[in-house]
Amino acid sequence: MNNILGAALALLCVASAAWAEAERVITTSGHGTVEAVPDMATINLGVTHQARQAGEALTRTSDAVREVIAELEAAGIAPRDMQTQGLSLQPVWSRQTATSEAPPQITGFVARNSLMVRVRDLDGLGSILDTIVQDGANTFNGLEFSMQDPEPAMAQARAAAVEEAMAKAQQLAEAAGVTLGPVQSISESGGVPRPVMMEMASARMSADVPVAAGEVSLSAQVSMVFEILD
Repeated sequence: MNNILGAALALLCVASAAWAEAERVITTSGHGTVEAVPDMATINLGVTHQARQAGEALTRTSDAVREVIAELEAAGIAPRDMQTQGLSLQPVWSRQTATSEAPPQITGFVARNSLMVRVRDLDGLGSILDTIVQDGANTFNGLEFSMQDPEPAMAQARAAAVEEAMAKAQQLAEAAGVTLGPVQSISESGGVPRPVMMEMASARMSADVPVAAGEVSLSAQVSMVFEILD
């Protein structure tokens, strides 16, 4: 019995020592951001029409969307860069007054068709915006700038994040009077591009619809664990 108890205590001491050794680490995080000029825009547009008959509302909306798509193709937009985002047909109800006891009646129908369009040539963006409005698009739900290939900029952001994390670790080691050891682990959090407007002097402008392309900001976040040597 004593032998078993002694062996268990010995194993516990070894485990505790190993755990203490494993805990001799410095953990830091780093953030890196890179601003870049976008080379692609995503437009969210749509067509909405109201009519007394459901079929008429849907037909007018469909015809307008068909014209918009044809003009986009003529402007050089590839079919893969156009996607229907939503299609709906809803009744329009009569408005009730405070003294009215009659039930609401359907007075017409509203048809909506929304389209997402990617524009890869920003020099023609203003002209495209003007064209699609002239050809029937009567709702505009937003314009976002992005990069077709964000990886080169993301690689720079990751490198900046690692550099910051290493600098923090070295500073902490020096402050604590210990020697910083090799990297034990690195993990990355996701980065999301966000729009950042440029000065108007450097903004991209079109003769049709003025458009400021601005910049997009790509960021990376890393967490690093370093060994403490002594």
